[in-house]
Amino acid sequence: MSTPSSAPDATERPSDEHAGHTRVKLPFPGRDVRRKRPPVLSFLLRMDTLRRVARLVLLLGLDLAAVFLAIFTALCLKAAARGAWNPDVSFDQSKDYVSFAFLVTALLFAQSGLYANRAERPGLTRIVSSLFAVTVVALIYAVVNGRQFSSYYIFYGSLLFAVAYVSTFRFLYETVTGAMLRAAGYQRRAVLVGTGQHIEAVAHALQVGPHSAIDVIGFVSLTPRPDNGLVSLGTLAQIGEIVRDHRVDEVIIADPAFPQPEAVELVDVCHQRGVRVRIAPSTMEILVHRAEFVPGQSVPLFELRPPVFEGFDYAVKRAFDLVGSLLIVLVLSPLLLAIALAIKLSSRGPVVYRSIRPGIGGAPFACLKFRTMYRDADLLQADLEELNEASGALFKIREDPRMTPVGRFLRRFSLDELPQLFNVVRGQMSLVGPRPLPERDYERLEDWHKKRYLVMPGITGLWQVSGRSDLDFDDLVRLDFLYLERWSVFLDLSILVKTIPAVFTRRGAF
Repeated sequence: MSTPSSAPDATERPSDEHAGHTRVKLPFPGRDVRRKRPPVLSFLLRMDTLRRVARLVLLLGLDLAAVFLAIFTALCLKAAARGAWNPDVSFDQSKDYVSFAFLVTALLFAQSGLYANRAERPGLTRIVSSLFAVTVVALIYAVVNGRQFSSYYIFYGSLLFAVAYVSTFRFLYETVTGAMLRAAGYQRRAVLVGTGQHIEAVAHALQVGPHSAIDVIGFVSLTPRPDNGLVSLGTLAQIGEIVRDHRVDEVIIADPAFPQPEAVELVDVCHQRGVRVRIAPSTMEILVHRAEFVPGQSVPLFELRPPVFEGFDYAVKRAFDLVGSLLIVLVLSPLLLAIALAIKLSSRGPVVYRSIRPGIGGAPFACLKFRTMYRDADLLQADLEELNEASGALFKIREDPRMTPVGRFLRRFSLDELPQLFNVVRGQMSLVGPRPLPERDYERLEDWHKKRYLVMPGITGLWQVSGRSDLDFDDLVRLDFLYLERWSVFLDLSILVKTIPAVFTRRGAF
């Protein structure tokens, strides 16, 4: 709905008190940017139309190539196993299958938002679930049409390679285009709205800096101006002028207790100017995903069940862990032997270090690691506490003097964690889950931190793929809670795949 040009700059609204904040009058523009234009004029006026078309064409092309290669690889592998490998035959068969497979893939990817803009495009979890749906649709279509198969390898084989190819191609696309955008100085200009402490916490979590996709240009605070190192851009009543004058791309509400009436008006003002509004979630908003309705009460009630894996979920996760860990051990056995030999030849002491750490429910277990430090290194930790570079309960030093040359290399690429695969086989750990902390760190945890020990600890987790040592400890714990609330086999698989580039890029590792 557009506002007549004769309307005043601000719409009069009644003033009242809500959650300790005074209602403010938010300005509305003279014309709503959402007002429809003729299609041709709208197309010509949108400066980013060409970039959107190029993005769609590139992503569709990459997905087509990935689907074709997945089918072709699966067919070649099957033919080679039978001793009848002929690339020309496999190529012709792939051309017959790819049209239907790609059509379904493109439709389901579009439905899942995988062709949306960079800020809104989902990640690997959605890719895996969409490709699984493509496989199911293709299987049902083949069965309904009376196709006969000696085995269903073509379906699950193609799915496996499709996950590998699509995720790899899209990772390369994101990396290359992201580097090009950063080289061009592209960042989304954002304004944080809320109260002092919340603004500072969200600004830190967004990793404000030259390599961040979001450029936080300042804040608007509902309370007296906080000292957080950011620029105060004005008051909430001036938000319309702020987003216009500073060419703001998005406004981020950084306060879980933001007054609802002001939030509604803020969203309307921003949307009329074509500015996206996002909300930094609170703990309650994360928990509500787990809430289950309890019928038969006079007041509607929702129950928050404990975030534990039990019953069918536990069986699925344990089967995934056992099969996955055994396969990884088998594939990496030459690497494991080479690392053990390098440790043995480079310094005195055992090859494997047994670190006693709290596991599920706080019960201690021997967490296996390749030894990365000189003998008796634990005795020196008290002397190094003042050099700790990590926040919260963690203890980390970038240039730890106790570390051996081989150990420093292993730590840098997280190779010292590989023996924990045997902890997974023994049922003491999971492939994916909250990282087990040493006793020294565990004793410094607050009570709410220890909720992460309701489930089995993992070799990798959201910590490792979301910044690792670059994040505050409280942020890391919240990532654990987010994982518990949204767990699925697809999420575990996506974290495992994302761990590989996170390790090799060494982001936040020390």
